[in-house]
Amino acid sequence: MRTLFAILSLFVLAACSWAAPAGKLTPSHSQGKFSDAEIEATIKAKLLKSKIGKDGFQVHVKEGVATWTGATSIMQHKGSATRMAKTAGALRVVNNIKVSETAGKPGNPTGAPRHVEVKSN
Repeated sequence: MRTLFAILSLFVLAACSWAAPAGKLTPSHSQGKFSDAEIEATIKAKLLKSKIGKDGFQVHVKEGVATWTGATSIMQHKGSATRMAKTAGALRVVNNIKVSETAGKPGNPTGAPRHVEVKSN
């Protein structure tokens, strides 16, 4: 009885997949993922809600590849942009965001060497 049920279930699943109209499927790049417009819209929605949104980055998606442009003074924002595009469905990310020379140097905008004095007790 279990075998009959399993075979019947497989038949029903197969029939449903054949009956699905191809015109109603979302255009995609790989195995049912998202179109360029959907990926770009998702990235831009995430960008509006995030801390990196105020950096003024631009993103464009073509053939599943998200390309970022812009500039920031915070090194981590570049990585955040890449992760944001990947989680939105981009197949690949080209990150052309420029990070300023002073990034990652809080309290030391000139980049000059810092000297530390160690006191012993």
